[in-house]
Amino acid sequence: AMAAPRGPSGGGLRRAPQDGRLEEINKEFLCDPKFSNEKDLEEKLAVFKEKYMEFDLNNQGEIDLMSVKRMMEKLGAPKTHLELKKMISEVTGGVSDTISYQDFVNMMLGKRSAVLKLVMMFEGKANESNPKPSGPPPERDIASLP
Repeated sequence: AMAAPRGPSGGGLRRAPQDGRLEEINKEFLCDPKFSNEKDLEEKLAVFKEKYMEFDLNNQGEIDLMSVKRMMEKLGAPKTHLELKKMISEVTGGVSDTISYQDFVNMMLGKRSAVLKLVMMFEGKANESNPKPSGPPPERDIASLP
């Protein structure tokens, strides 16, 4: 018997419709008068979309508890189940156990500082400052002292 042709591997296929869906939502945000004075809104939304899709999303295309848990572990800041639930309800206002893309964007653009928002900001900063060597400044040797 002939082997069935293998499709493209990876989650590429599932991603495409989601990308389109998030793009639509981004357009809604761009037309929202509430955010009309937001600087670089289009660039920000593009970044948020990438970030959102980076999360290991459940099949509903929403960020669930496991996704947040994995992200926190990746950042080296693991959280307890309770802390994770609190982080999510901070973003959703307690109405949902999962974070929709709308919730996510509202959080990132909103004035309230949710823990998850601080984490995302921190992750962004961490990525930007990678090239810089970390650690204490080099020791000055005794000879160089005045």
